[in-house]
Amino acid sequence: MKPTAPAPPVGPVPGPAAAKHNPRRRARRRARVAAVLFVLPALLLLGSLVVYPVVFSIGRSLFDASGDTFVGAGNYTEMFRDPATLKAIRNSTIWVVVAPVLLTGLGLVLAVLTEKIRWATAFKLLLFLPMAVSFLAAGIIFRLAYEQDPERGVLNAVVVGVHDSVNDGSAYPKARAREEHGLSRTEDGGYRTSDPLGPGDSVSLGFVGVPPADVPAGARPAAGAAAEQAADDELRGTVYLDFTPGGGGSPGRVDPQEKGLPGMSVEAVRDGEVAGRTTTAADGSFTFTGLADGSYTVRLPAANFAPPYEGVSWLGPALVTPAIIGAYLWIWTGFSMVLIGAGLAALPRDTLEAARMDGANEWQIFHRITVPLLAPVLTVVFVTLVINVMKVFDLVYIIAPGPVQEDANVLATQMWLVSFGGGNNQGLGSALAVLLLALVVPAMIFNVRRFRRSQS
Repeated sequence: MKPTAPAPPVGPVPGPAAAKHNPRRRARRRARVAAVLFVLPALLLLGSLVVYPVVFSIGRSLFDASGDTFVGAGNYTEMFRDPATLKAIRNSTIWVVVAPVLLTGLGLVLAVLTEKIRWATAFKLLLFLPMAVSFLAAGIIFRLAYEQDPERGVLNAVVVGVHDSVNDGSAYPKARAREEHGLSRTEDGGYRTSDPLGPGDSVSLGFVGVPPADVPAGARPAAGAAAEQAADDELRGTVYLDFTPGGGGSPGRVDPQEKGLPGMSVEAVRDGEVAGRTTTAADGSFTFTGLADGSYTVRLPAANFAPPYEGVSWLGPALVTPAIIGAYLWIWTGFSMVLIGAGLAALPRDTLEAARMDGANEWQIFHRITVPLLAPVLTVVFVTLVINVMKVFDLVYIIAPGPVQEDANVLATQMWLVSFGGGNNQGLGSALAVLLLALVVPAMIFNVRRFRRSQS
């Protein structure tokens, strides 16, 4: 028997045209097109603002300052030979080590403490407010706060106020002697008599440079004291302001209207040893008694003329980087506190209560339970701050004065200065940009991976 042929299929066979008009395929195609249309603006923006600058910077770093000659890795070699760049790398390292650690620690402590106060929301708002201030405005604020002049710099005003309340300043910081009238300058900034003196002698020591308004209110005319004769066992003298208000008078002589300078320390010195000390009276007079016979020098120590204490040089070469980090802490502490506070609010309270019931004190709960449970949040905050610190530019550029700019430079400011701030070497500047990118990318990858793990 012949095999029977299979029966023809019942109904029409779907051909290409039918597949083309399949509703499901049309829906998927429309979805893909819609997705591309939605993503395309973001891709164009990402490409123009991120990908293209990165690729261009990498390519530009391989050429010289003019951009015409290919130098390969020459810019990278020069970058690590430049002392200014090495200093910028050192400062960036200080920033990365110090700022994120301090901010994470401060944020953790403040987040824990704010849980125990009534006005926690208002306190968090107050600490978060600096985040609303631009880095430019914050830089100007702290540039003024760090001013050396206590009349302008609020920090030095506080420091000077505390110092002056503990240590008395010199009475006459602007006074200077008429050296042609018997006084000569010592090496430490004080004055001494040029001629030897002894018991039975009197001497008048005139000074100028003291504004009448700075003369103590209790000062009396010095003419009477200067006219008195010393006894045989006394060494007398008068320290006075050798200036007659309204003009007139004779330099080197005590005139009737000239006042004494009270409160000035005076020493009698013999063979380099201090034989006596005293302080001038209201009329500027002083007296040494009980001196042995011999020749003495009357000395006015440098402490009488020391300039007033002017505070701390916050923006000097030694402190400029810590000072700028302080401004950065002021801005970002609220950010750290709020993020850590959000993680703290999500902690299981039953665990904390169980620890308290077992007899654990607050410190044990903090470092054995709270901190370990907050480790993922603390890590994210720390890494985010590291990324942000690596890119800091505004505060350094604004706060650091010109003379110490190089001492405060970080990689971002050095890149700008080399490229546009006078160096005009965009090849070297691009190499610095690539170095900065290479340092930031690992932290970014770590943060992204940790975020994905937390979402899975």
